[in-house]
Amino acid sequence: MQNTQRLCAALCLAAVFVPMSPTHGLELKTEIEQDYKTHLGSLFEHFHRNPELSTMEVKTARRLAQELREAGFDVTEGVGGTGIVAIMENGSGPTVMMRADMDGLPVPEKSGLAYASTATQVDWNGNEVPVMHACGHDVHITSLVGTARRMAAHRDQWSGRLMLIGQPAEEAIGGANLMMRDKLWSRFGKPDYAMAFHVTSDVPTGKLVAVEGSPYSGVDSVDLVVHGIGGHGAYPHTTVDPVVLGSQIVVALQTLVSRTLPPREPGVVTVGSFHSGTKHNIISDRATLQITVRNESQETRRLLLDGIERIALNLGRAAGLPEDKLPEVTIRESDGYPPTLNDIELTRRLRGVWITALGQDVLVEKKRLGMGAEDFPFFTTDPYIPSTYFGVGGTPEADFESADNGGPAVPSHHSPLFKIEPRGSVTLGVEATVLALMDLLPLQ
Repeated sequence: MQNTQRLCAALCLAAVFVPMSPTHGLELKTEIEQDYKTHLGSLFEHFHRNPELSTMEVKTARRLAQELREAGFDVTEGVGGTGIVAIMENGSGPTVMMRADMDGLPVPEKSGLAYASTATQVDWNGNEVPVMHACGHDVHITSLVGTARRMAAHRDQWSGRLMLIGQPAEEAIGGANLMMRDKLWSRFGKPDYAMAFHVTSDVPTGKLVAVEGSPYSGVDSVDLVVHGIGGHGAYPHTTVDPVVLGSQIVVALQTLVSRTLPPREPGVVTVGSFHSGTKHNIISDRATLQITVRNESQETRRLLLDGIERIALNLGRAAGLPEDKLPEVTIRESDGYPPTLNDIELTRRLRGVWITALGQDVLVEKKRLGMGAEDFPFFTTDPYIPSTYFGVGGTPEADFESADNGGPAVPSHHSPLFKIEPRGSVTLGVEATVLALMDLLPLQ
């Protein structure tokens, strides 16, 4: 592959764990491939054709619950809304959780796939919108079913308590948080380990990504109200212009990352919305700004949020505003996500498992070019649970080679053109998960 920013060389690992013999690993792969041909393939197409919006995944949750019950799990529905918790007790040992998110997006599908979604749904504002699995969550829940079926078929090879979670609303309001507010751990027991994966369109099928550290960033949403003293546009000396003051704040915020944050510590402060005024010749008395803030540690989060408030208040003072008219900074707590932080010891252990079973070149390092967020850490941050969030490649290598040679670009997640190669994505998702679970749930 020509694009070196997309993938680097395969990772080498120090520790090696052996969950299965090579022969046993081949048998597992064959079983999963056969299950895809007879069951999982058609199940994936069903989920892809029938996506549902966040918090509205009623039919999706019902089908997922049915599949997990048929695999032998004890299933509870309606957790945190439409969430599902499926448990299999299999002797003494640790509790290990695997999560899959279920929701689709309000995107019209233009992938050209024979099983493309034509579904529509009335959204949260009462509007009928097209719905598509434009982020691969259909891969996640199909793989969860495949994992359940393999773990049930091999109960003689592991011991402990397996918890599978079908999570709503990852795309919208943090469905993981909704499930936690529904007393998830007090009702079902806190896991000793937790896992999740995301299918990734910019990684080739057959490859895994598992970073030590942060695969996804934390995010906060900040509302900023800039007060002013309004008046006539021809008499600006009688006013304090909130557009000018707001603009000064926007420019000053750029120094937070460039001059306050240590150079090797990632962070983002982006003003996504700036509104003020009604007419050419009227100076408004108010401007409103909406800001997204990204971090990968609590220290960075605090530094950036405190910096936004410091800059806004003191520029308001510099503009001559009285103390009761200084800018108002509001952190929208309901919109904030902690950073996803892979437990280093656990992640090294699982990478060793995957290399041993799947080969030295199965793991690749994917360079992060942005600071997207995930709600999975609501499950694992407070209380802390050692966890690994990994990536599963979803696009054939030939598509990358075609794009590098002038062909169509590989569509990104959330695009109407988004598509995943399902067989390779689902089967590797199942295999990687089962291998990890077998290692974490050894026979007692």
